[in-house]
Amino acid sequence: MAITLNNGFKMPIVGLGVFRVEGKDIRDLIINAINIGYRHFDCAADYKNEAEVGEALAEAFRSGIVKREDLFITTKLWNSDHGHVVEACKDSLKKLQLDYLDLYLVHFPVATKHTGVGETGSALDEDGVLEIDTTISLETTWHAMEDLISMGLVRSIGISNYDIFLTRDCLAYSKVKPAVNQIETHPYFQRDSLVKFCQKHGICVTAHTPLGGAVANNEWFGTVSCLDDPVLTGLAKKYKKTVAQIVLRWGIQRNTVVIPKTSKLERLKENFLVSEFELTKEDMDVIKSMDRKYRTNQPAKFWGVDLYA
Repeated sequence: MAITLNNGFKMPIVGLGVFRVEGKDIRDLIINAINIGYRHFDCAADYKNEAEVGEALAEAFRSGIVKREDLFITTKLWNSDHGHVVEACKDSLKKLQLDYLDLYLVHFPVATKHTGVGETGSALDEDGVLEIDTTISLETTWHAMEDLISMGLVRSIGISNYDIFLTRDCLAYSKVKPAVNQIETHPYFQRDSLVKFCQKHGICVTAHTPLGGAVANNEWFGTVSCLDDPVLTGLAKKYKKTVAQIVLRWGIQRNTVVIPKTSKLERLKENFLVSEFELTKEDMDVIKSMDRKYRTNQPAKFWGVDLYA
């Protein structure tokens, strides 16, 4: 299953996110995922494991279990590299051992103090507040992203964590329209207006944190996941599926791409098998009624400033 982007390229609707996967676990995760059938991998410079992902991909290509053209590889420009877009992209390509990216995203709509190309620290001032660079506009960053396409370094470009107003602005100043907006969205944080706005204007929505972050976000941010919700556990029993499968299927039926993260082989298999059943309209409506407008990914804890406020 794939979604056709606004430039004609196809993006597999189920991918694997590698956020918070330790370097030593990457090799087995990537190889196992490819063997299961995954063809879409979501990376980022900030995840600090691009080099390990690159080693795993190189092994997969060498062994012949998959070809480069069969995969859809995404990575992201970190906040501190907004003024160094080409160099940052080339740095990610080198680490990933790739000649081109299928998709390159602006990770967050904020430029911060430069800390060195490929260095993904978040510089804080003496008060512990993020050092925001006020000399680089998002429009400037976007036009540098557009240059990557003409240079042959990337096939598609997009945005991440942009709200409706920032997305609208990007549409206004772009020569190359964003192909994707990657946002947090799950049953507790559905963001229906943003999803529909993007889709209306030909921007594919990718759901990061499609399961609400689960244990990882609870540990980092103290947030709770929708996976324990009795409504969803009831639907899982009804369909004889896992709760995660119900939530991912809901995301797919909204025409959003989902990139769940797991390092467990059984979950890896389960998360991929979401094309084998369909939720009824009534059950889709039940899940729609669960929206709490509840964000689970809260970087303000580390940045000392809430960019979503």
